[in-house]
Amino acid sequence: GWLEAVTQQMGYHPQYLDSFLKTQHYLMHMDGPLPFDCRHYIAIMAAARHQCRYLVNLHVLQFLRAGGDPQWLRGLEFIPPKLRNLNEINKILAHRPWLITKEHIEKLLKISEWSWSLAELVHAVVLLAHCHALASFVFGCGCEQDEGLGGRGSLKPLSLGNQCFCEATASNSYSQELLRISRKRSLDSCMELDSLRERMQRIHVEAEGRDEMRLLQQDREEGEGQGAEVGVQGGAEHCSDPSAGLSPLADTDGEITGATNLACYMQDPDFGYQDFARRDEDQTQVFRVQDYSWEDHGFSLVNRLYSDIGHLLDEKFRMVDGLQSSAMAKRQGCEPSVFKRGIWNYIHCMFGIRYDDYDYAEVNQLLERMLKVYIKTVTCYPEKTNSEMFDRFWKQFKHSEKVHVNLLILEARMQAELLYALQAITQYMI
Repeated sequence: GWLEAVTQQMGYHPQYLDSFLKTQHYLMHMDGPLPFDCRHYIAIMAAARHQCRYLVNLHVLQFLRAGGDPQWLRGLEFIPPKLRNLNEINKILAHRPWLITKEHIEKLLKISEWSWSLAELVHAVVLLAHCHALASFVFGCGCEQDEGLGGRGSLKPLSLGNQCFCEATASNSYSQELLRISRKRSLDSCMELDSLRERMQRIHVEAEGRDEMRLLQQDREEGEGQGAEVGVQGGAEHCSDPSAGLSPLADTDGEITGATNLACYMQDPDFGYQDFARRDEDQTQVFRVQDYSWEDHGFSLVNRLYSDIGHLLDEKFRMVDGLQSSAMAKRQGCEPSVFKRGIWNYIHCMFGIRYDDYDYAEVNQLLERMLKVYIKTVTCYPEKTNSEMFDRFWKQFKHSEKVHVNLLILEARMQAELLYALQAITQYMI
């Protein structure tokens, strides 16, 4: 019940939902290398990178219910150095995963009082990738919105306006009582969670709603078509920014709405996605799946160091690939498998992952520009997504089809982060 807004959207595809929930439950609540409170705190750190209050608030509650120290909720300065040291790869994986190296892995694993074991690090990496990708889905399907919009079925189980739960309680006279109550709650009691929500609603006055985020200015819609193209420069295939110059998130003052509330869980908040095509080519090369793939390399490594998670992740990747999308593909004039592969490869292309057997000219033929703008935004900077992007430019898609595309974004993004992280771990082990 605690992820009800997410599961409501995924419920359009029940088979996938079942696979997702099994993975989510295994990561958070089953035996594994990491303590339960640390798992939820890592999830908080990951969700904060994209300013996803929906996930941060939910994991704050789960952190407390797992016996976590409330002092940790004051920010990174109040957590053990071992957890705080994870901040660097959290930042890199969330925004520019191609920058992760074996040196980052070595730094975390080096022998010291605060060193990580390989198994712990793999668990943490999977959690980070899972929560980054889930943040994309949360924003992409509107679960972050304070109110349901246009029949999208958005819920607000813990909406506190622009406030994070932990911040809203920090100066409240009832905060200690609430934290004490939270820590006593059973992990599997939905009724008690509902009671806790009611207490929160009584204690807090909902802050003023966020300023409506602008989408794409109409006077810039024309003449921008070339910005979404996949091209070749300097011999390296790349995906340029389809939304260049469109500023879908900036408000009237040019500031990102609500960017400061989760700052206590972040370092270097200005670090964000940067087009892979603009990278320093002397330091970063295209990631070729033929050299390191999930099927041939990543699966076996992650499954060996964190038992059974590889099977659950693999099932989830296969499940999203097997979802029916005949109507969606027909609208684009192609076969379902061709359409889905175009979306998947476009997402991986934005992270510098290339398939030698794929003709990237197909992306521009299959995906119309506004769809590419949406995919790029939800994938690379999901916090910039708003309801207009979901509703206005996708009128030809059914709601279930929109959710399907968001599931493709979730899984393709997660696999991309895992490929880079697991390759770095492999290079360290070698």
